[in-house]
Amino acid sequence: MSVKVSNLKASVDQFDRAADLLGLDENIRNSLRMPDRELTVEVLLRRDDESLESFKGYRVQHNNSRGPFKGGIRYHHEVDIDEVRSLAALMTWKTALVDIPYGGGKGGITIDPSGYSERELERLSRRFFRAIDPVIGPNKDVPAPDVNTNAQVMAWFMDEYGQMHGHTPAIVTGKPISLGGSLGRESATGKGVAITVRETASKFGVELKGATVAIQGFGNVGSYAGKFLGDMGCKLIAASDVHGGLHAPDGFDTDALFDYAYEHRTIKGCGQGKEISNDDLIALEVDFLIPAALGGVIHKMNVDQINCRYVIEAANGPTTPPASETLFEKGVHVVPDILTNAGGVTVSYFEWVQNLQQFQWEEEDVNAKLERKLVNAFKEVAALSDKKKISLRTAAYMVAIDRVARAFELRGV
Repeated sequence: MSVKVSNLKASVDQFDRAADLLGLDENIRNSLRMPDRELTVEVLLRRDDESLESFKGYRVQHNNSRGPFKGGIRYHHEVDIDEVRSLAALMTWKTALVDIPYGGGKGGITIDPSGYSERELERLSRRFFRAIDPVIGPNKDVPAPDVNTNAQVMAWFMDEYGQMHGHTPAIVTGKPISLGGSLGRESATGKGVAITVRETASKFGVELKGATVAIQGFGNVGSYAGKFLGDMGCKLIAASDVHGGLHAPDGFDTDALFDYAYEHRTIKGCGQGKEISNDDLIALEVDFLIPAALGGVIHKMNVDQINCRYVIEAANGPTTPPASETLFEKGVHVVPDILTNAGGVTVSYFEWVQNLQQFQWEEEDVNAKLERKLVNAFKEVAALSDKKKISLRTAAYMVAIDRVARAFELRGV
């Protein structure tokens, strides 16, 4: 069970906590708290049966002190302006934390895409991109995939923009490889999660070989994380998706589980493990618990049941702020989402650079650069956490906010 959390309130509270510790100037604080621009648009869709429907679409641009706005576009029936505001701010801090020259943005359409044909979704996507065209551009705002959007949607976006402005691959990231996408992008977020686990183990003296792992949410991010962690010698003993969970105390064959999930889009019926509920999964005694699906899955009503040593936040906001504080007091370290899942936006940056250069990098180069970025960010956060005796989450926000505030001051008003 997950708890519906006010993402906007949680984001502001975390910002204020870090800003207090930084002694941030009140005027700078007020400016960084407020989005630069919010755009709400009507998106009309002519359905296959010729009926007409209307949807709300959003693009929020939080801050561009360090570079163009950057962030995904999601299609979900619960998308609203508060969610998009909070996620846009999260992108500002995430891009700053891994020190890539972007700001933060986010967008979405309030729709359940499962009830629409591919042709309808293409028309919807093209209509939405035309509506937000005045505020986007390869040096202004660079969208990417998010919940229920993918490389195909980015291809439609790129084509629509190209019809108006000429061929511009750098207008979006997360595209198909054949249209200028980057090698290594599909697995980047999951690879980043695995790198984070490895660095956490190194910092706290945990033997990675044989370390037990549970992954709540075995989709793209969770499955790649599980595969890479298996390659590192970890023992994945539990995993779940929307159809339920599986528990294998002796460990899964992670390659076989990944291949099955990739082919069938679920782990149900894979022939490994016994059924387990999501609630029971997150209460397992493991070294590393990786929530990689929904927000708010660890909250005040179940935080006392958490038996892991480390929570690695692969999803956005899986641990509520009160639960995160409780875990810190209990000695359970939570590695925050803005660090753990930053692999995706980091390789999106690499894709953008390749598009601007009109030169594709080898996958080995992409992975090596990703490794350096994430390891450097982790070490910086860990050092500040140790120095100030604060949680890794607060340290991560302090590093990110300080970096944005410095850029804001240097640019002037």
